[in-house]
Amino acid sequence: MINGAIRIAYFSDVLCVWAYTAQIRLDELKQRFGSRLQISYHFIPVFGCVEERIGRGWKEKGGFAGFGRHVAQVCRSFPHVEVADGLWSRNVPKSSASAHLYLKAVELLEREGIISAEAVDRFAGRSLYEEAIWRLRLAFFREMEDVGSAHCHSRLAEALEIPRDPLLKLLHDGSAMAALCADLRLRDELKVEGSPTYIFNEGRQKLYGNVGYKILEANIRELLERPEGLASWC
Repeated sequence: MINGAIRIAYFSDVLCVWAYTAQIRLDELKQRFGSRLQISYHFIPVFGCVEERIGRGWKEKGGFAGFGRHVAQVCRSFPHVEVADGLWSRNVPKSSASAHLYLKAVELLEREGIISAEAVDRFAGRSLYEEAIWRLRLAFFREMEDVGSAHCHSRLAEALEIPRDPLLKLLHDGSAMAALCADLRLRDELKVEGSPTYIFNEGRQKLYGNVGYKILEANIRELLERPEGLASWC
């Protein structure tokens, strides 16, 4: 806890359906706890090589089409999200890593003050960086775009009015790559197993997978209400 705020390190892959369905929980946490909660976003390449993970990993279960049916089945339990018919059947990204690289560049623009870090009304309380993450997920799951492509990234940057030249500079000079590598180092240090993963309490608490909102809220309230340095008997 820093300055009375709980910090959550949130690890995910933009192509992960469980992270897609979990966005509503993050939004609710931000609305409920406001400035008492600080979320940092980190990316891990669960789908770093899509051909390896799905093309080969799902070969005996219907390949890409079978995986798409699996994702559609998952989302039927979450009516707040939409999934395109035929997802994973066309415009399939080669890797999620290129999308993550783009998002780290946007994060650096925010950190350097080139874009605002403040949540704005037109993004439903999200910062521009948070909105970029969400729109990339929507572009894949709802619009079935190849979110690993530079064309998709350019279109999104234009839609969000992200300045082109500073963004390209961070992508071309290695800054975004360094930030992405830092995420991978942190993943290894914290022993993050997959997407999505929530790390609380300076790495001492970890919640992984399809975790319900009430469980997330209970962990946060416990940390907020417990005096710092005092262990809980329960």
